[in-house]
Amino acid sequence: MRKWYPAVVIAAAFALSIAVFGRLPNPMPVHWDASGHVNGYGSRAFGAFMAPIMALVIWGMMRWLPTIDPRRENYAKFQGTYDLVVDTVVTLLVAIHLGVIGAALGWPVRIDRLMPLVMGAMFLVLGNVLPRARPNWWFGIRTPWTLSSDVAWAKTHRIGGYLMTGAGVATVLSALLPARWSFGVMMAAIGVASLGSVAYSYFAWRNERS
Repeated sequence: MRKWYPAVVIAAAFALSIAVFGRLPNPMPVHWDASGHVNGYGSRAFGAFMAPIMALVIWGMMRWLPTIDPRRENYAKFQGTYDLVVDTVVTLLVAIHLGVIGAALGWPVRIDRLMPLVMGAMFLVLGNVLPRARPNWWFGIRTPWTLSSDVAWAKTHRIGGYLMTGAGVATVLSALLPARWSFGVMMAAIGVASLGSVAYSYFAWRNERS
């Protein structure tokens, strides 16, 4: 079911777009600024089908890339985790799609509140599963140091999991703040988690070598 869940969700997103297509404005809002104000419009077809198509393409790529990974045998060691990550990414895109459709139809949707909630939820999932990832070339914290040392990979993904989980908590809570502050907190949390993981990967590699 983990492997086919994305297909069901993406099909549901397409079905929704088709069902409400005639009720969508043309053009319709497709982009919001950091304050939650609409600052971009697109055609009805673009707004209705762009996100489901993106989800379909990303799902296909995430299924295909492991087959050409030089370390593809490692995926069997964390297949359930990888499937969960794929499901999470697809769910994120479909949730954003629902928000866009809802906003266009006049539903009481606050995109500036939806984004930190769904992004924070994704970070929480990633943070909890990162330590299970095994060395590969497509998924995880891939730096010159983690890719050259399995020990540095394991240590970095354990610390990176903590950092990403913290970023997820901060991002979810930022939904309670004014929109512009919420965006700033989200970007700061992503930056700290990303840069912290990269920096730690170097120190983990250097300590192993010494």
